[in-house]
Parts: sequence; structure tokens; C-alpha cells
Amino acid sequence: MNILKEIKDAPRDIRLLWASVFLRLLAYGLTNQVLTLFLNGIRMSEDKIGWFMSLTLIGDVLCSYILTWYADSWGRRKVLIYGSIMMTLSGLAFAFSENFHILLIFAIFGVISPSSDEVGPFKSIEESMIAHLSPNHKRPEVYAMHALIGTIGSALGAIMSGGFIDLLQIFKLADSDLQCYKYVFLLYSFFALLKVIVMMSLSEKTELDGHYKEHLDETTLGEAITNDEMAPLMEESHLHRHSSREGTSITNTTTTHGSISSHDDNNADISEDRPPHESGLSPETVTILMKLLVIFMIDSLGSGFMTSSWMVYYYKKFFKISSFALGALFFCTQFVMASSTIPSTIIARMFGPVRATLLVQIPSGIFSILIPFAKNHLWLSILLLNCHFGTTAMDVTPRQILLTNLINPKDLTRVMGIVNIGKTFARCIGPIFTGILAKDGYLWLCFIISGALVITADMVLACSFLHVDKDIMKQINTRQ
Repeated sequence: MNILKEIKDAPRDIRLLWASVFLRLLAYGLTNQVLTLFLNGIRMSEDKIGWFMSLTLIGDVLCSYILTWYADSWGRRKVLIYGSIMMTLSGLAFAFSENFHILLIFAIFGVISPSSDEVGPFKSIEESMIAHLSPNHKRPEVYAMHALIGTIGSALGAIMSGGFIDLLQIFKLADSDLQCYKYVFLLYSFFALLKVIVMMSLSEKTELDGHYKEHLDETTLGEAITNDEMAPLMEESHLHRHSSREGTSITNTTTTHGSISSHDDNNADISEDRPPHESGLSPETVTILMKLLVIFMIDSLGSGFMTSSWMVYYYKKFFKISSFALGALFFCTQFVMASSTIPSTIIARMFGPVRATLLVQIPSGIFSILIPFAKNHLWLSILLLNCHFGTTAMDVTPRQILLTNLINPKDLTRVMGIVNIGKTFARCIGPIFTGILAKDGYLWLCFIISGALVITADMVLACSFLHVDKDIMKQINTRQ
């Protein structure tokens, strides 16, 4: 993949979305390095820190549910702008307050990430925009660039945080480590403010996916569905439905677990007549969504046991690493993770999204399990950590391809929101136990639990969706 060419050829809105994810994850990378240390610095116990992170994620679930479900009707850009404004305010709250309840409220509504990963509604709305703005055959590269740029932002945020703290201490601009951490949150607010400007620059085209049916008459609607380059595997079902409305008797079919099942034509007409903003999802979408949710939630449950913030705390506590060294370490891990997103597109095209996910996620889980066994050897622990990060992000593009090619276009924004919410909800369980285990001296055990759950999710994925690889490979490897 030619990175410069992809950036140059991408539409203006896509480039703005890339700028958005860069700034957002840059900000998350900054605070990820100091969040656990900051909470510990204001005299929170480790188990209370775990509860704080979990409650933050639970709040994010509720906010994400509301915002992503109604994003199309309220306006995607408006939701993203308001979210970015709340990010700015949350950074200010952490910089000037030490009250548990105030911090918790702003962590929820302002989207403070307990790790450098995505939280809140931003990811699902942006990915839905990208799916609409990108033709099917170009989507793997566009998503890979989106993940790559975001990960680079996270990596730069990590080393910027460590270097920023060291500079504050060298020039005696802060009285304590806690004061340094507060200055980092001010920097977080600055980048969030830049993100507000980027979101305000998006064009009306980013709203088209949510409103295009309202502007089409009965004739052009069928043509739009037929010619839509982002139509997923169920596109054939929509074509059948449209033909049946014109008097052609065609049986509506959909593929589930490799078998063909028939649906009543009347039900198909009812589904097609549904208003674009009705709260219900199509039956095909619900069936696929339930399976995907189980997989993604098991995977996220594992990730929640050892978030990046807890990893920072682990290396600070067990190896006594300085702030800059911690920043450099997690800059390297994020850089390795960013580099791994480039071959992820190639792997997805060669093997299909499901096989590609299995090829990278199972090794990632194994590396996570091995990390605590190297606790007496820093170099080996760092090597295993980088191997873990190098493989863990290589499934981002394949999973996005799987999701956007299986889900009906008109359901895509809501489905991505539900998936993101489900993942966040599952992830919020882990930190509670992580805090309890850390307080009792068993933080290392969370690496093992995390890896085991990730491997379990991969096994369920293989059993549920391995059969769809062949069809999706045809779509992403064929220029339409």
C-alpha cells in the first residue's frame, strides 16, 4: 500500500476523518500514560481506580448508545462536534479538579479513554462515514489508513507525554508529578479543540448515508441500491426485493451459515417500505449482529483486563521505569502496532477477513500470556510486549471489512454503534477485577486472562463466520 498515494487520492472528507482520528488518538495517547498514575496520585487505591475505569466505560456505553443510534437523524457532524467539545471540557476538568465525582462525570461525557484505544461514539460514526464515502474495492486500503494514522497518533501521544513531563521537571515548571499529570490534561484539551475545528470542516456528503433515501423517489431508489458500491453481501437480497415490487416474482434469499433460506415476499416488502430512520433493524442484520456481538464482546472482555493504562502502571511498578522511558516504550509499541496495519490489508485480501483475523489474533493472545513470565528480564518482557502489540492491531482492517460487507448499508451506522457499545460494555468489566488483583499483588495474572479470552473469541469467530471468507474476498478483490 502506497501511503502517500492513498492520502493524495483520498477525498477531502476522508482526509478530514483521518485528521480527526489522528488528533483523537494523539490525545488518548497523552492521557493513557498518566491516567492511572494521576488517579493514584490523588490518593485513589488500586481497586478504586479499577472501579473508576469501569464506571467510565459504562457511562461511555450509555452515551454511545444514544449518540450512535440517533446520529443519522440528528446529524453525524453535529454529534462529532459536540463530542469533541466535551473532550475539551473533560481535559480542563482533570487539570483543575481532584474530586472523584466531578472527574467521573467528565470522564464519561468528555470521553477520557482508560486506554489509548477508542471509546465513545466517534469510531462507529466515522467508520460508517468512510463506508459510505469509499467504493467497495478501495475500502480495505481506506480502513487500513484510518487505523494506521490513528495508531501513529497514539504512539506520538505516548512519547510526547513522557517527554513533556520530563521537560516540566527539568525546567521546574511543576512542583510535583501530580502537577505534571495535570498539565498533560491541559495538552489533551488543546488537541481536542483542534479536533472541533476539523469536525466543523466536514461537508454535507458525510451525512448522505443517513438521509439519501429521503431525497430519492420510488424509481431512483432502486437504481441507487443497484449502483451503490458499498453494498454488502446482502446486496443481492435488496435487488430481489426491488424487482418484486415491479411485478417480477423473485424469491428473496439470504445466506446464513452457508445455507440458503427463503423469506416471504410480503415480509420483504414490509422491510423495504420501512422508513429510513425507524428504530428496527432488518432480520438479516439482527441475525448477523448477534453472532458478531458475542465474538467482539469476548475479545473486548479480554482487552479490558489489561488496558494500556494498567500496562503503564505494571511497568512503572515492577521495573521502576522513568516517565520518558515509559513514553518511549509505549511509543515503540504503538509504532510497531501502526506498522502492522499496513500488511493487514494484504493479509485480508489473500486469506479473507476471518482467516486473517485468526492468523494474527491467536499469536497476539499467546504473547500476552507469556509477558508475566518474563518479569525478571526487562528486555524479554519488552520484546514480548512489542510482539503482542505488533499482532493485536492487524485484525482491525479484516474485522472492519467483515462487518461492513455483511451488514445492510441502511443499518450500518446503528450496527457499528451497537458493536462498539457491546465491546465497551464488555471491556468495562475487566478493570474492576484488575484493580482488585492489583491491590492483592496479582496484576501479572491479568495478562494471562486477557490472552486466554482473546484466543477464545477467535475460536468462536472461526466457527461462526469462516464460511463467508470466499464471498467477501471476491468483493474486495474485484473492481466494481
